[in-house]
Amino acid sequence: MCTNCGSILNPAAANPLNPPKSKLVAGLLGIFLGCFGVHNFYLGFTEKAVIQLILTIVGIPLCCIVIGGFMILGAAIWGLVEGIMILTGSIPADAKGVPLVD
Repeated sequence: MCTNCGSILNPAAANPLNPPKSKLVAGLLGIFLGCFGVHNFYLGFTEKAVIQLILTIVGIPLCCIVIGGFMILGAAIWGLVEGIMILTGSIPADAKGVPLVD
């Protein structure tokens, strides 16, 4: 809590060990490499990132059958949507609660 104004401070944002991440970098990673979950690894959302990565890796050898293509397409659309959400501010912070910077 701020001693001057009484507002509640975000302790994660004030921690120098957790520097803020770039909104632009995270958004572009989501748009261009989202099917691999790179943007989620960058922001610290490891569980989501691993799921996206597994969908893509398992989907690649299964492309000869229809299900593999849908797995990769699903992961790609998921990454694209999250990339746009990051750039528009719908995802305002990383996994530790530190706000993304412009």
